[in-house]
Amino acid sequence: MINSSLQYPIFGPEIQCPHCRQTVPALTLTDTYLCTRHGAFEADPKTGELVHLQSGRHWKQWGDEWYRQHNHPDGIRFEIHEALDRLYTQGYRATKVIIAVRYQELISGYLERSIPWRGQAEQSPKLYGLPVVFSPKPEVEPRWEVINFDLEKEPGVPVRYPYFRLFE
Repeated sequence: MINSSLQYPIFGPEIQCPHCRQTVPALTLTDTYLCTRHGAFEADPKTGELVHLQSGRHWKQWGDEWYRQHNHPDGIRFEIHEALDRLYTQGYRATKVIIAVRYQELISGYLERSIPWRGQAEQSPKLYGLPVVFSPKPEVEPRWEVINFDLEKEPGVPVRYPYFRLFE
């Protein structure tokens, strides 16, 4: 008798589509999930990533949520901008952006920097006018290996926005 768990990709018989969050079935005896709206996603058992075959976008899961893994600064900047916009429409204001340390080199050229006046301490870099800090290393906090950023909002409560929730 064949173990039924071996018939499905690594994430099981179904997942939530990273784009639209509808339930997506696995194709048995493959590493593929098929969304009727967004096409095929292939699960990579070596990396634990989900790859959208049409666009080549990579996703990782933390908890029950999918996070897009960026390889271009515009992708992460767009995601942060959309999350800030969503936060604003909910009546909140962000006070800080915490970006995963794995994106530090990718995005550092796009951060706003100010030259300190005499005797002033150097200010932290900014993105969209907000101070930016980078997360602890994933060895210290494993979630930072997957999630992309957190927004700190008034009164300092962190708010996370996975990429797929931006387009609900």
